[in-house]
Amino acid sequence: MSNTLILAAALLATTISPAGRDQTRTGSRQIEAMSRATGQGRSEPEEFAQMNNHESIQAVGHSQASSHQRAHAEATVTVQNSQAELFDQSAEPALNEVHLTETFAGDMDGESSVRAFQVRLNQEYASLVSMQRFHGKLGDRKGTFVLQGSEVVENGSIKATWFVVPGSGTGELLGLRGEGGFAGEFGKGSKATLDYWFE
Repeated sequence: MSNTLILAAALLATTISPAGRDQTRTGSRQIEAMSRATGQGRSEPEEFAQMNNHESIQAVGHSQASSHQRAHAEATVTVQNSQAELFDQSAEPALNEVHLTETFAGDMDGESSVRAFQVRLNQEYASLVSMQRFHGKLGDRKGTFVLQGSEVVENGSIKATWFVVPGSGTGELLGLRGEGGFAGEFGKGSKATLDYWFE
């Protein structure tokens, strides 16, 4: 029911005889009730406000999605020095603690100190878990973050997966999240990747 029809009914009530006013007023109230029931009695400002609220919700959702947009980084990792110490030989295989210093060149540009625990099953195979704190630049942002890794060494080659420890980013890397890994051969460096985003 349109606003024009409601207005016409109200005007009609002012021009008819007193005897018919009660009936007309009753009819007007019924028209207004029907309008509210069908949702057609809303004013244009109300409809405009609801439309704006809906668009605002859509805009907030779009903004949140954009903040989680992923980027891809690649770098060459070079081990500058390494040292292994016996950690536990109470049973076989023995556990070793490995200390490394690495440099990164590429989209990740900086250095890190690594601590890893190694299980060496034989001369050809070893398994490691590691933690390292990266200092430097990721893309055009500077700061630090911690990578947690899992590595396998086999026949002179290493393959690893890693992820950014949530909440470890500092400086311009605050809120950093990411995952990736690296692969390479001993003495030749490794190629690393990190797919990352910010929260």
